[in-house]
Amino acid sequence: MKIIVMGGAGDVGSRCAEDLAATQGVEQVTIADANAEAAERAAANCTGPAKVDVKIVDANDHGALVDAMTGYDAAASALGPFHRFEAKLVAAAVDAGTNYTSVCDEWNAAQEVSDKYDAAAREKGVVILSGLGTSPGFTNVGIRYLCDQLDEPVEANIYIYQPLNAGGGPAVFKHMFFIMSGKVAVWRDGKLEMIKACSEYRKVEFPEFGRIKVWNMGHAEPVTVPRFIPELKTVNFFMGYGKGAELFVIPSQMNLFNTPKKVDNAVKFVWKIEELASKLFPDEAPAHGAVRVDVWGKKDGKTVRKTLCGLGQMREATGLSLSVGTQMLVNGELRIEKGQGGVFAPEGCLDPQKFIVYMKDKGLQGYEDIAMTRPVQ
Repeated sequence: MKIIVMGGAGDVGSRCAEDLAATQGVEQVTIADANAEAAERAAANCTGPAKVDVKIVDANDHGALVDAMTGYDAAASALGPFHRFEAKLVAAAVDAGTNYTSVCDEWNAAQEVSDKYDAAAREKGVVILSGLGTSPGFTNVGIRYLCDQLDEPVEANIYIYQPLNAGGGPAVFKHMFFIMSGKVAVWRDGKLEMIKACSEYRKVEFPEFGRIKVWNMGHAEPVTVPRFIPELKTVNFFMGYGKGAELFVIPSQMNLFNTPKKVDNAVKFVWKIEELASKLFPDEAPAHGAVRVDVWGKKDGKTVRKTLCGLGQMREATGLSLSVGTQMLVNGELRIEKGQGGVFAPEGCLDPQKFIVYMKDKGLQGYEDIAMTRPVQ
């Protein structure tokens, strides 16, 4: 098994590369990034049986991307922000004839690659598995897992708690400001609607953390889940940051993050504060967050709610999701016909039980209750 990890020098990509390199059956892991120094550092942190090497790649150069991906069993991408790079990487993967997985978590990027590249990927027999992180990713397989327990699933709600000190670097803040800006996709009454980001909120109980305020933001689940689970009439995504969240929510409601330039300026400002905090508290590890998925529907004629939840640190949970899903793809553990190509989300091709068990084996346990007394077996 030979895997190239795009954005492999970053926080999430490097964790994916580390896990792949330590996995039996993986012969080669290539860390592809524009930052040569960071890529070499990431390669040095990989231990295990796999050969690890580095490629310096400009993600804006289509020919270079195609050349970089050619000859691998899969390209796994953690390169964001995804509204800037996902379509470019998918186009290159299709041209290279290389299966592709990605953390891609932004609704418009997910919609773009499905609309533009599904037919071409099907024609070439290339699998594009986009949205393979914590959210989307674990959340998507969680929805599939819960829907499979119901006679008639009706509504799915995804709730994410990601504390502001969860780590991840400037790319995470770029993503955060982007999904809080402008109008975002929701699935309501069986159709896609666009509503203003952070215009709705709920207070949600999370395992271990209690009740946290979360707002509607622009993740990929409301776009992809109805495509693969059309029985669902409603799919909502809400996210919160805990203490200090309003410092970002209120400016977003005032349209202060609604252009790429404004986002970049905001990231520079916030990252200076983060760098100062890291110097003042150098030993403080990134904080853990929480995921909760609720699916409502009918079972034996009664309306019921099914829940799946879990805890995890962002780099760990997201990087391992990308690694596990990539291995499942290369090993042929997909719920699609052999040789079938196309653009998929995790709920459309992964066996949810297998995925959840594989993640459990890596120390990330899913639970079917908020008190975390009923682990998924």
